[in-house]
Amino acid sequence: MKKVLLMLVSILLCVGLLAGCGSKGEDKGEARVEKSFNLYTWDGMFPPEVLEGFEKETGYKINFSHFDYDEDMLAKLEETKGGDYDLVIADDYIIELVIAEGLSQKLDTSKLENYKHYNPVFMSQFYDPKNEYTVPYAAGIPLIVYNPALTDVEIKGYEDLWNPALEDNVALIANYRVINGITLKTLGESFNTNDLDMIQKAGDKLLELAPNVRVINDSNTQDFILSEEVAAGFFYSSQVVAAKLANPDLKIVHPKEGLGFGIMASFIPSQAPNAEAAYAFLDYINRPEIAAKCYEYIGYYCANTAAEELIAEDMRDFLVLPADAAAGEIIQNVSNEAEELHSEIWSRFRNACE
Repeated sequence: MKKVLLMLVSILLCVGLLAGCGSKGEDKGEARVEKSFNLYTWDGMFPPEVLEGFEKETGYKINFSHFDYDEDMLAKLEETKGGDYDLVIADDYIIELVIAEGLSQKLDTSKLENYKHYNPVFMSQFYDPKNEYTVPYAAGIPLIVYNPALTDVEIKGYEDLWNPALEDNVALIANYRVINGITLKTLGESFNTNDLDMIQKAGDKLLELAPNVRVINDSNTQDFILSEEVAAGFFYSSQVVAAKLANPDLKIVHPKEGLGFGIMASFIPSQAPNAEAAYAFLDYINRPEIAAKCYEYIGYYCANTAAEELIAEDMRDFLVLPADAAAGEIIQNVSNEAEELHSEIWSRFRNACE
């Protein structure tokens, strides 16, 4: 009988221990949820060692989600009513809409020890004039790159891409507002004009570029000039950097008609599950030494003044904002009518390039 009682006591003790372990496991599970950090941006925006360093230092587990287009991000935030994600990094024009729809919360900059390092050139912009909701992450300036060994055309501006000598020899990124915009620039107009007649005039001119266009591609567009499939291209900043580093003989052109540039900025959604994790991450990536690693990795212009001198010397000229960029024009949201016309023009142009 004693043996039976002892066995029963042992069983009960084991059950109790297992129950206790289960309870602790649940507590740990809850702690893991509390220590998670939901990051939402494009793929390839941070070097793996930076993300790993943040997790190791803070104990936060990064749940990374990425989108391909800003419009997809906005649709997701609208669907979740500003929830699900702790930090989003997106383009300037779409952030204007995010703020207007109440999907971003105001920042408490007292929680950002490294706030002082942000370059003021990238702040107080149209999408957040009082710097209430965002901090800049990086900036991009699409530029022309050409191979002088493959063409006799000396390219100095956007207009030169229309030169008949470049027939079937140009690669373009696939951002329709940018490509339509540089056509407007050749006519002396703003990227952001709402004049439908002028937009249509630019659209007619853009069609004339079609015979010169060999490829329209948004990812790794620099590969086409590096493989010598084209002599010239109009590329995003990161692609310009990749092309020039791979082939120093390529020429980079700051078009005479004027530069366009865009800013990628960070914001915390209005119903972020863990805003404190977002603040921790923002401050971490804005440490000068960490920021320098990020800019070298993504190949975009540095938005951290203290990080500029830490960027590798062979990359500094590419990643520190040139003096003429400050006078560049940022593409902004235009009227619905203008947007629809831009879209129609782009469809006709792409069809003509096929």
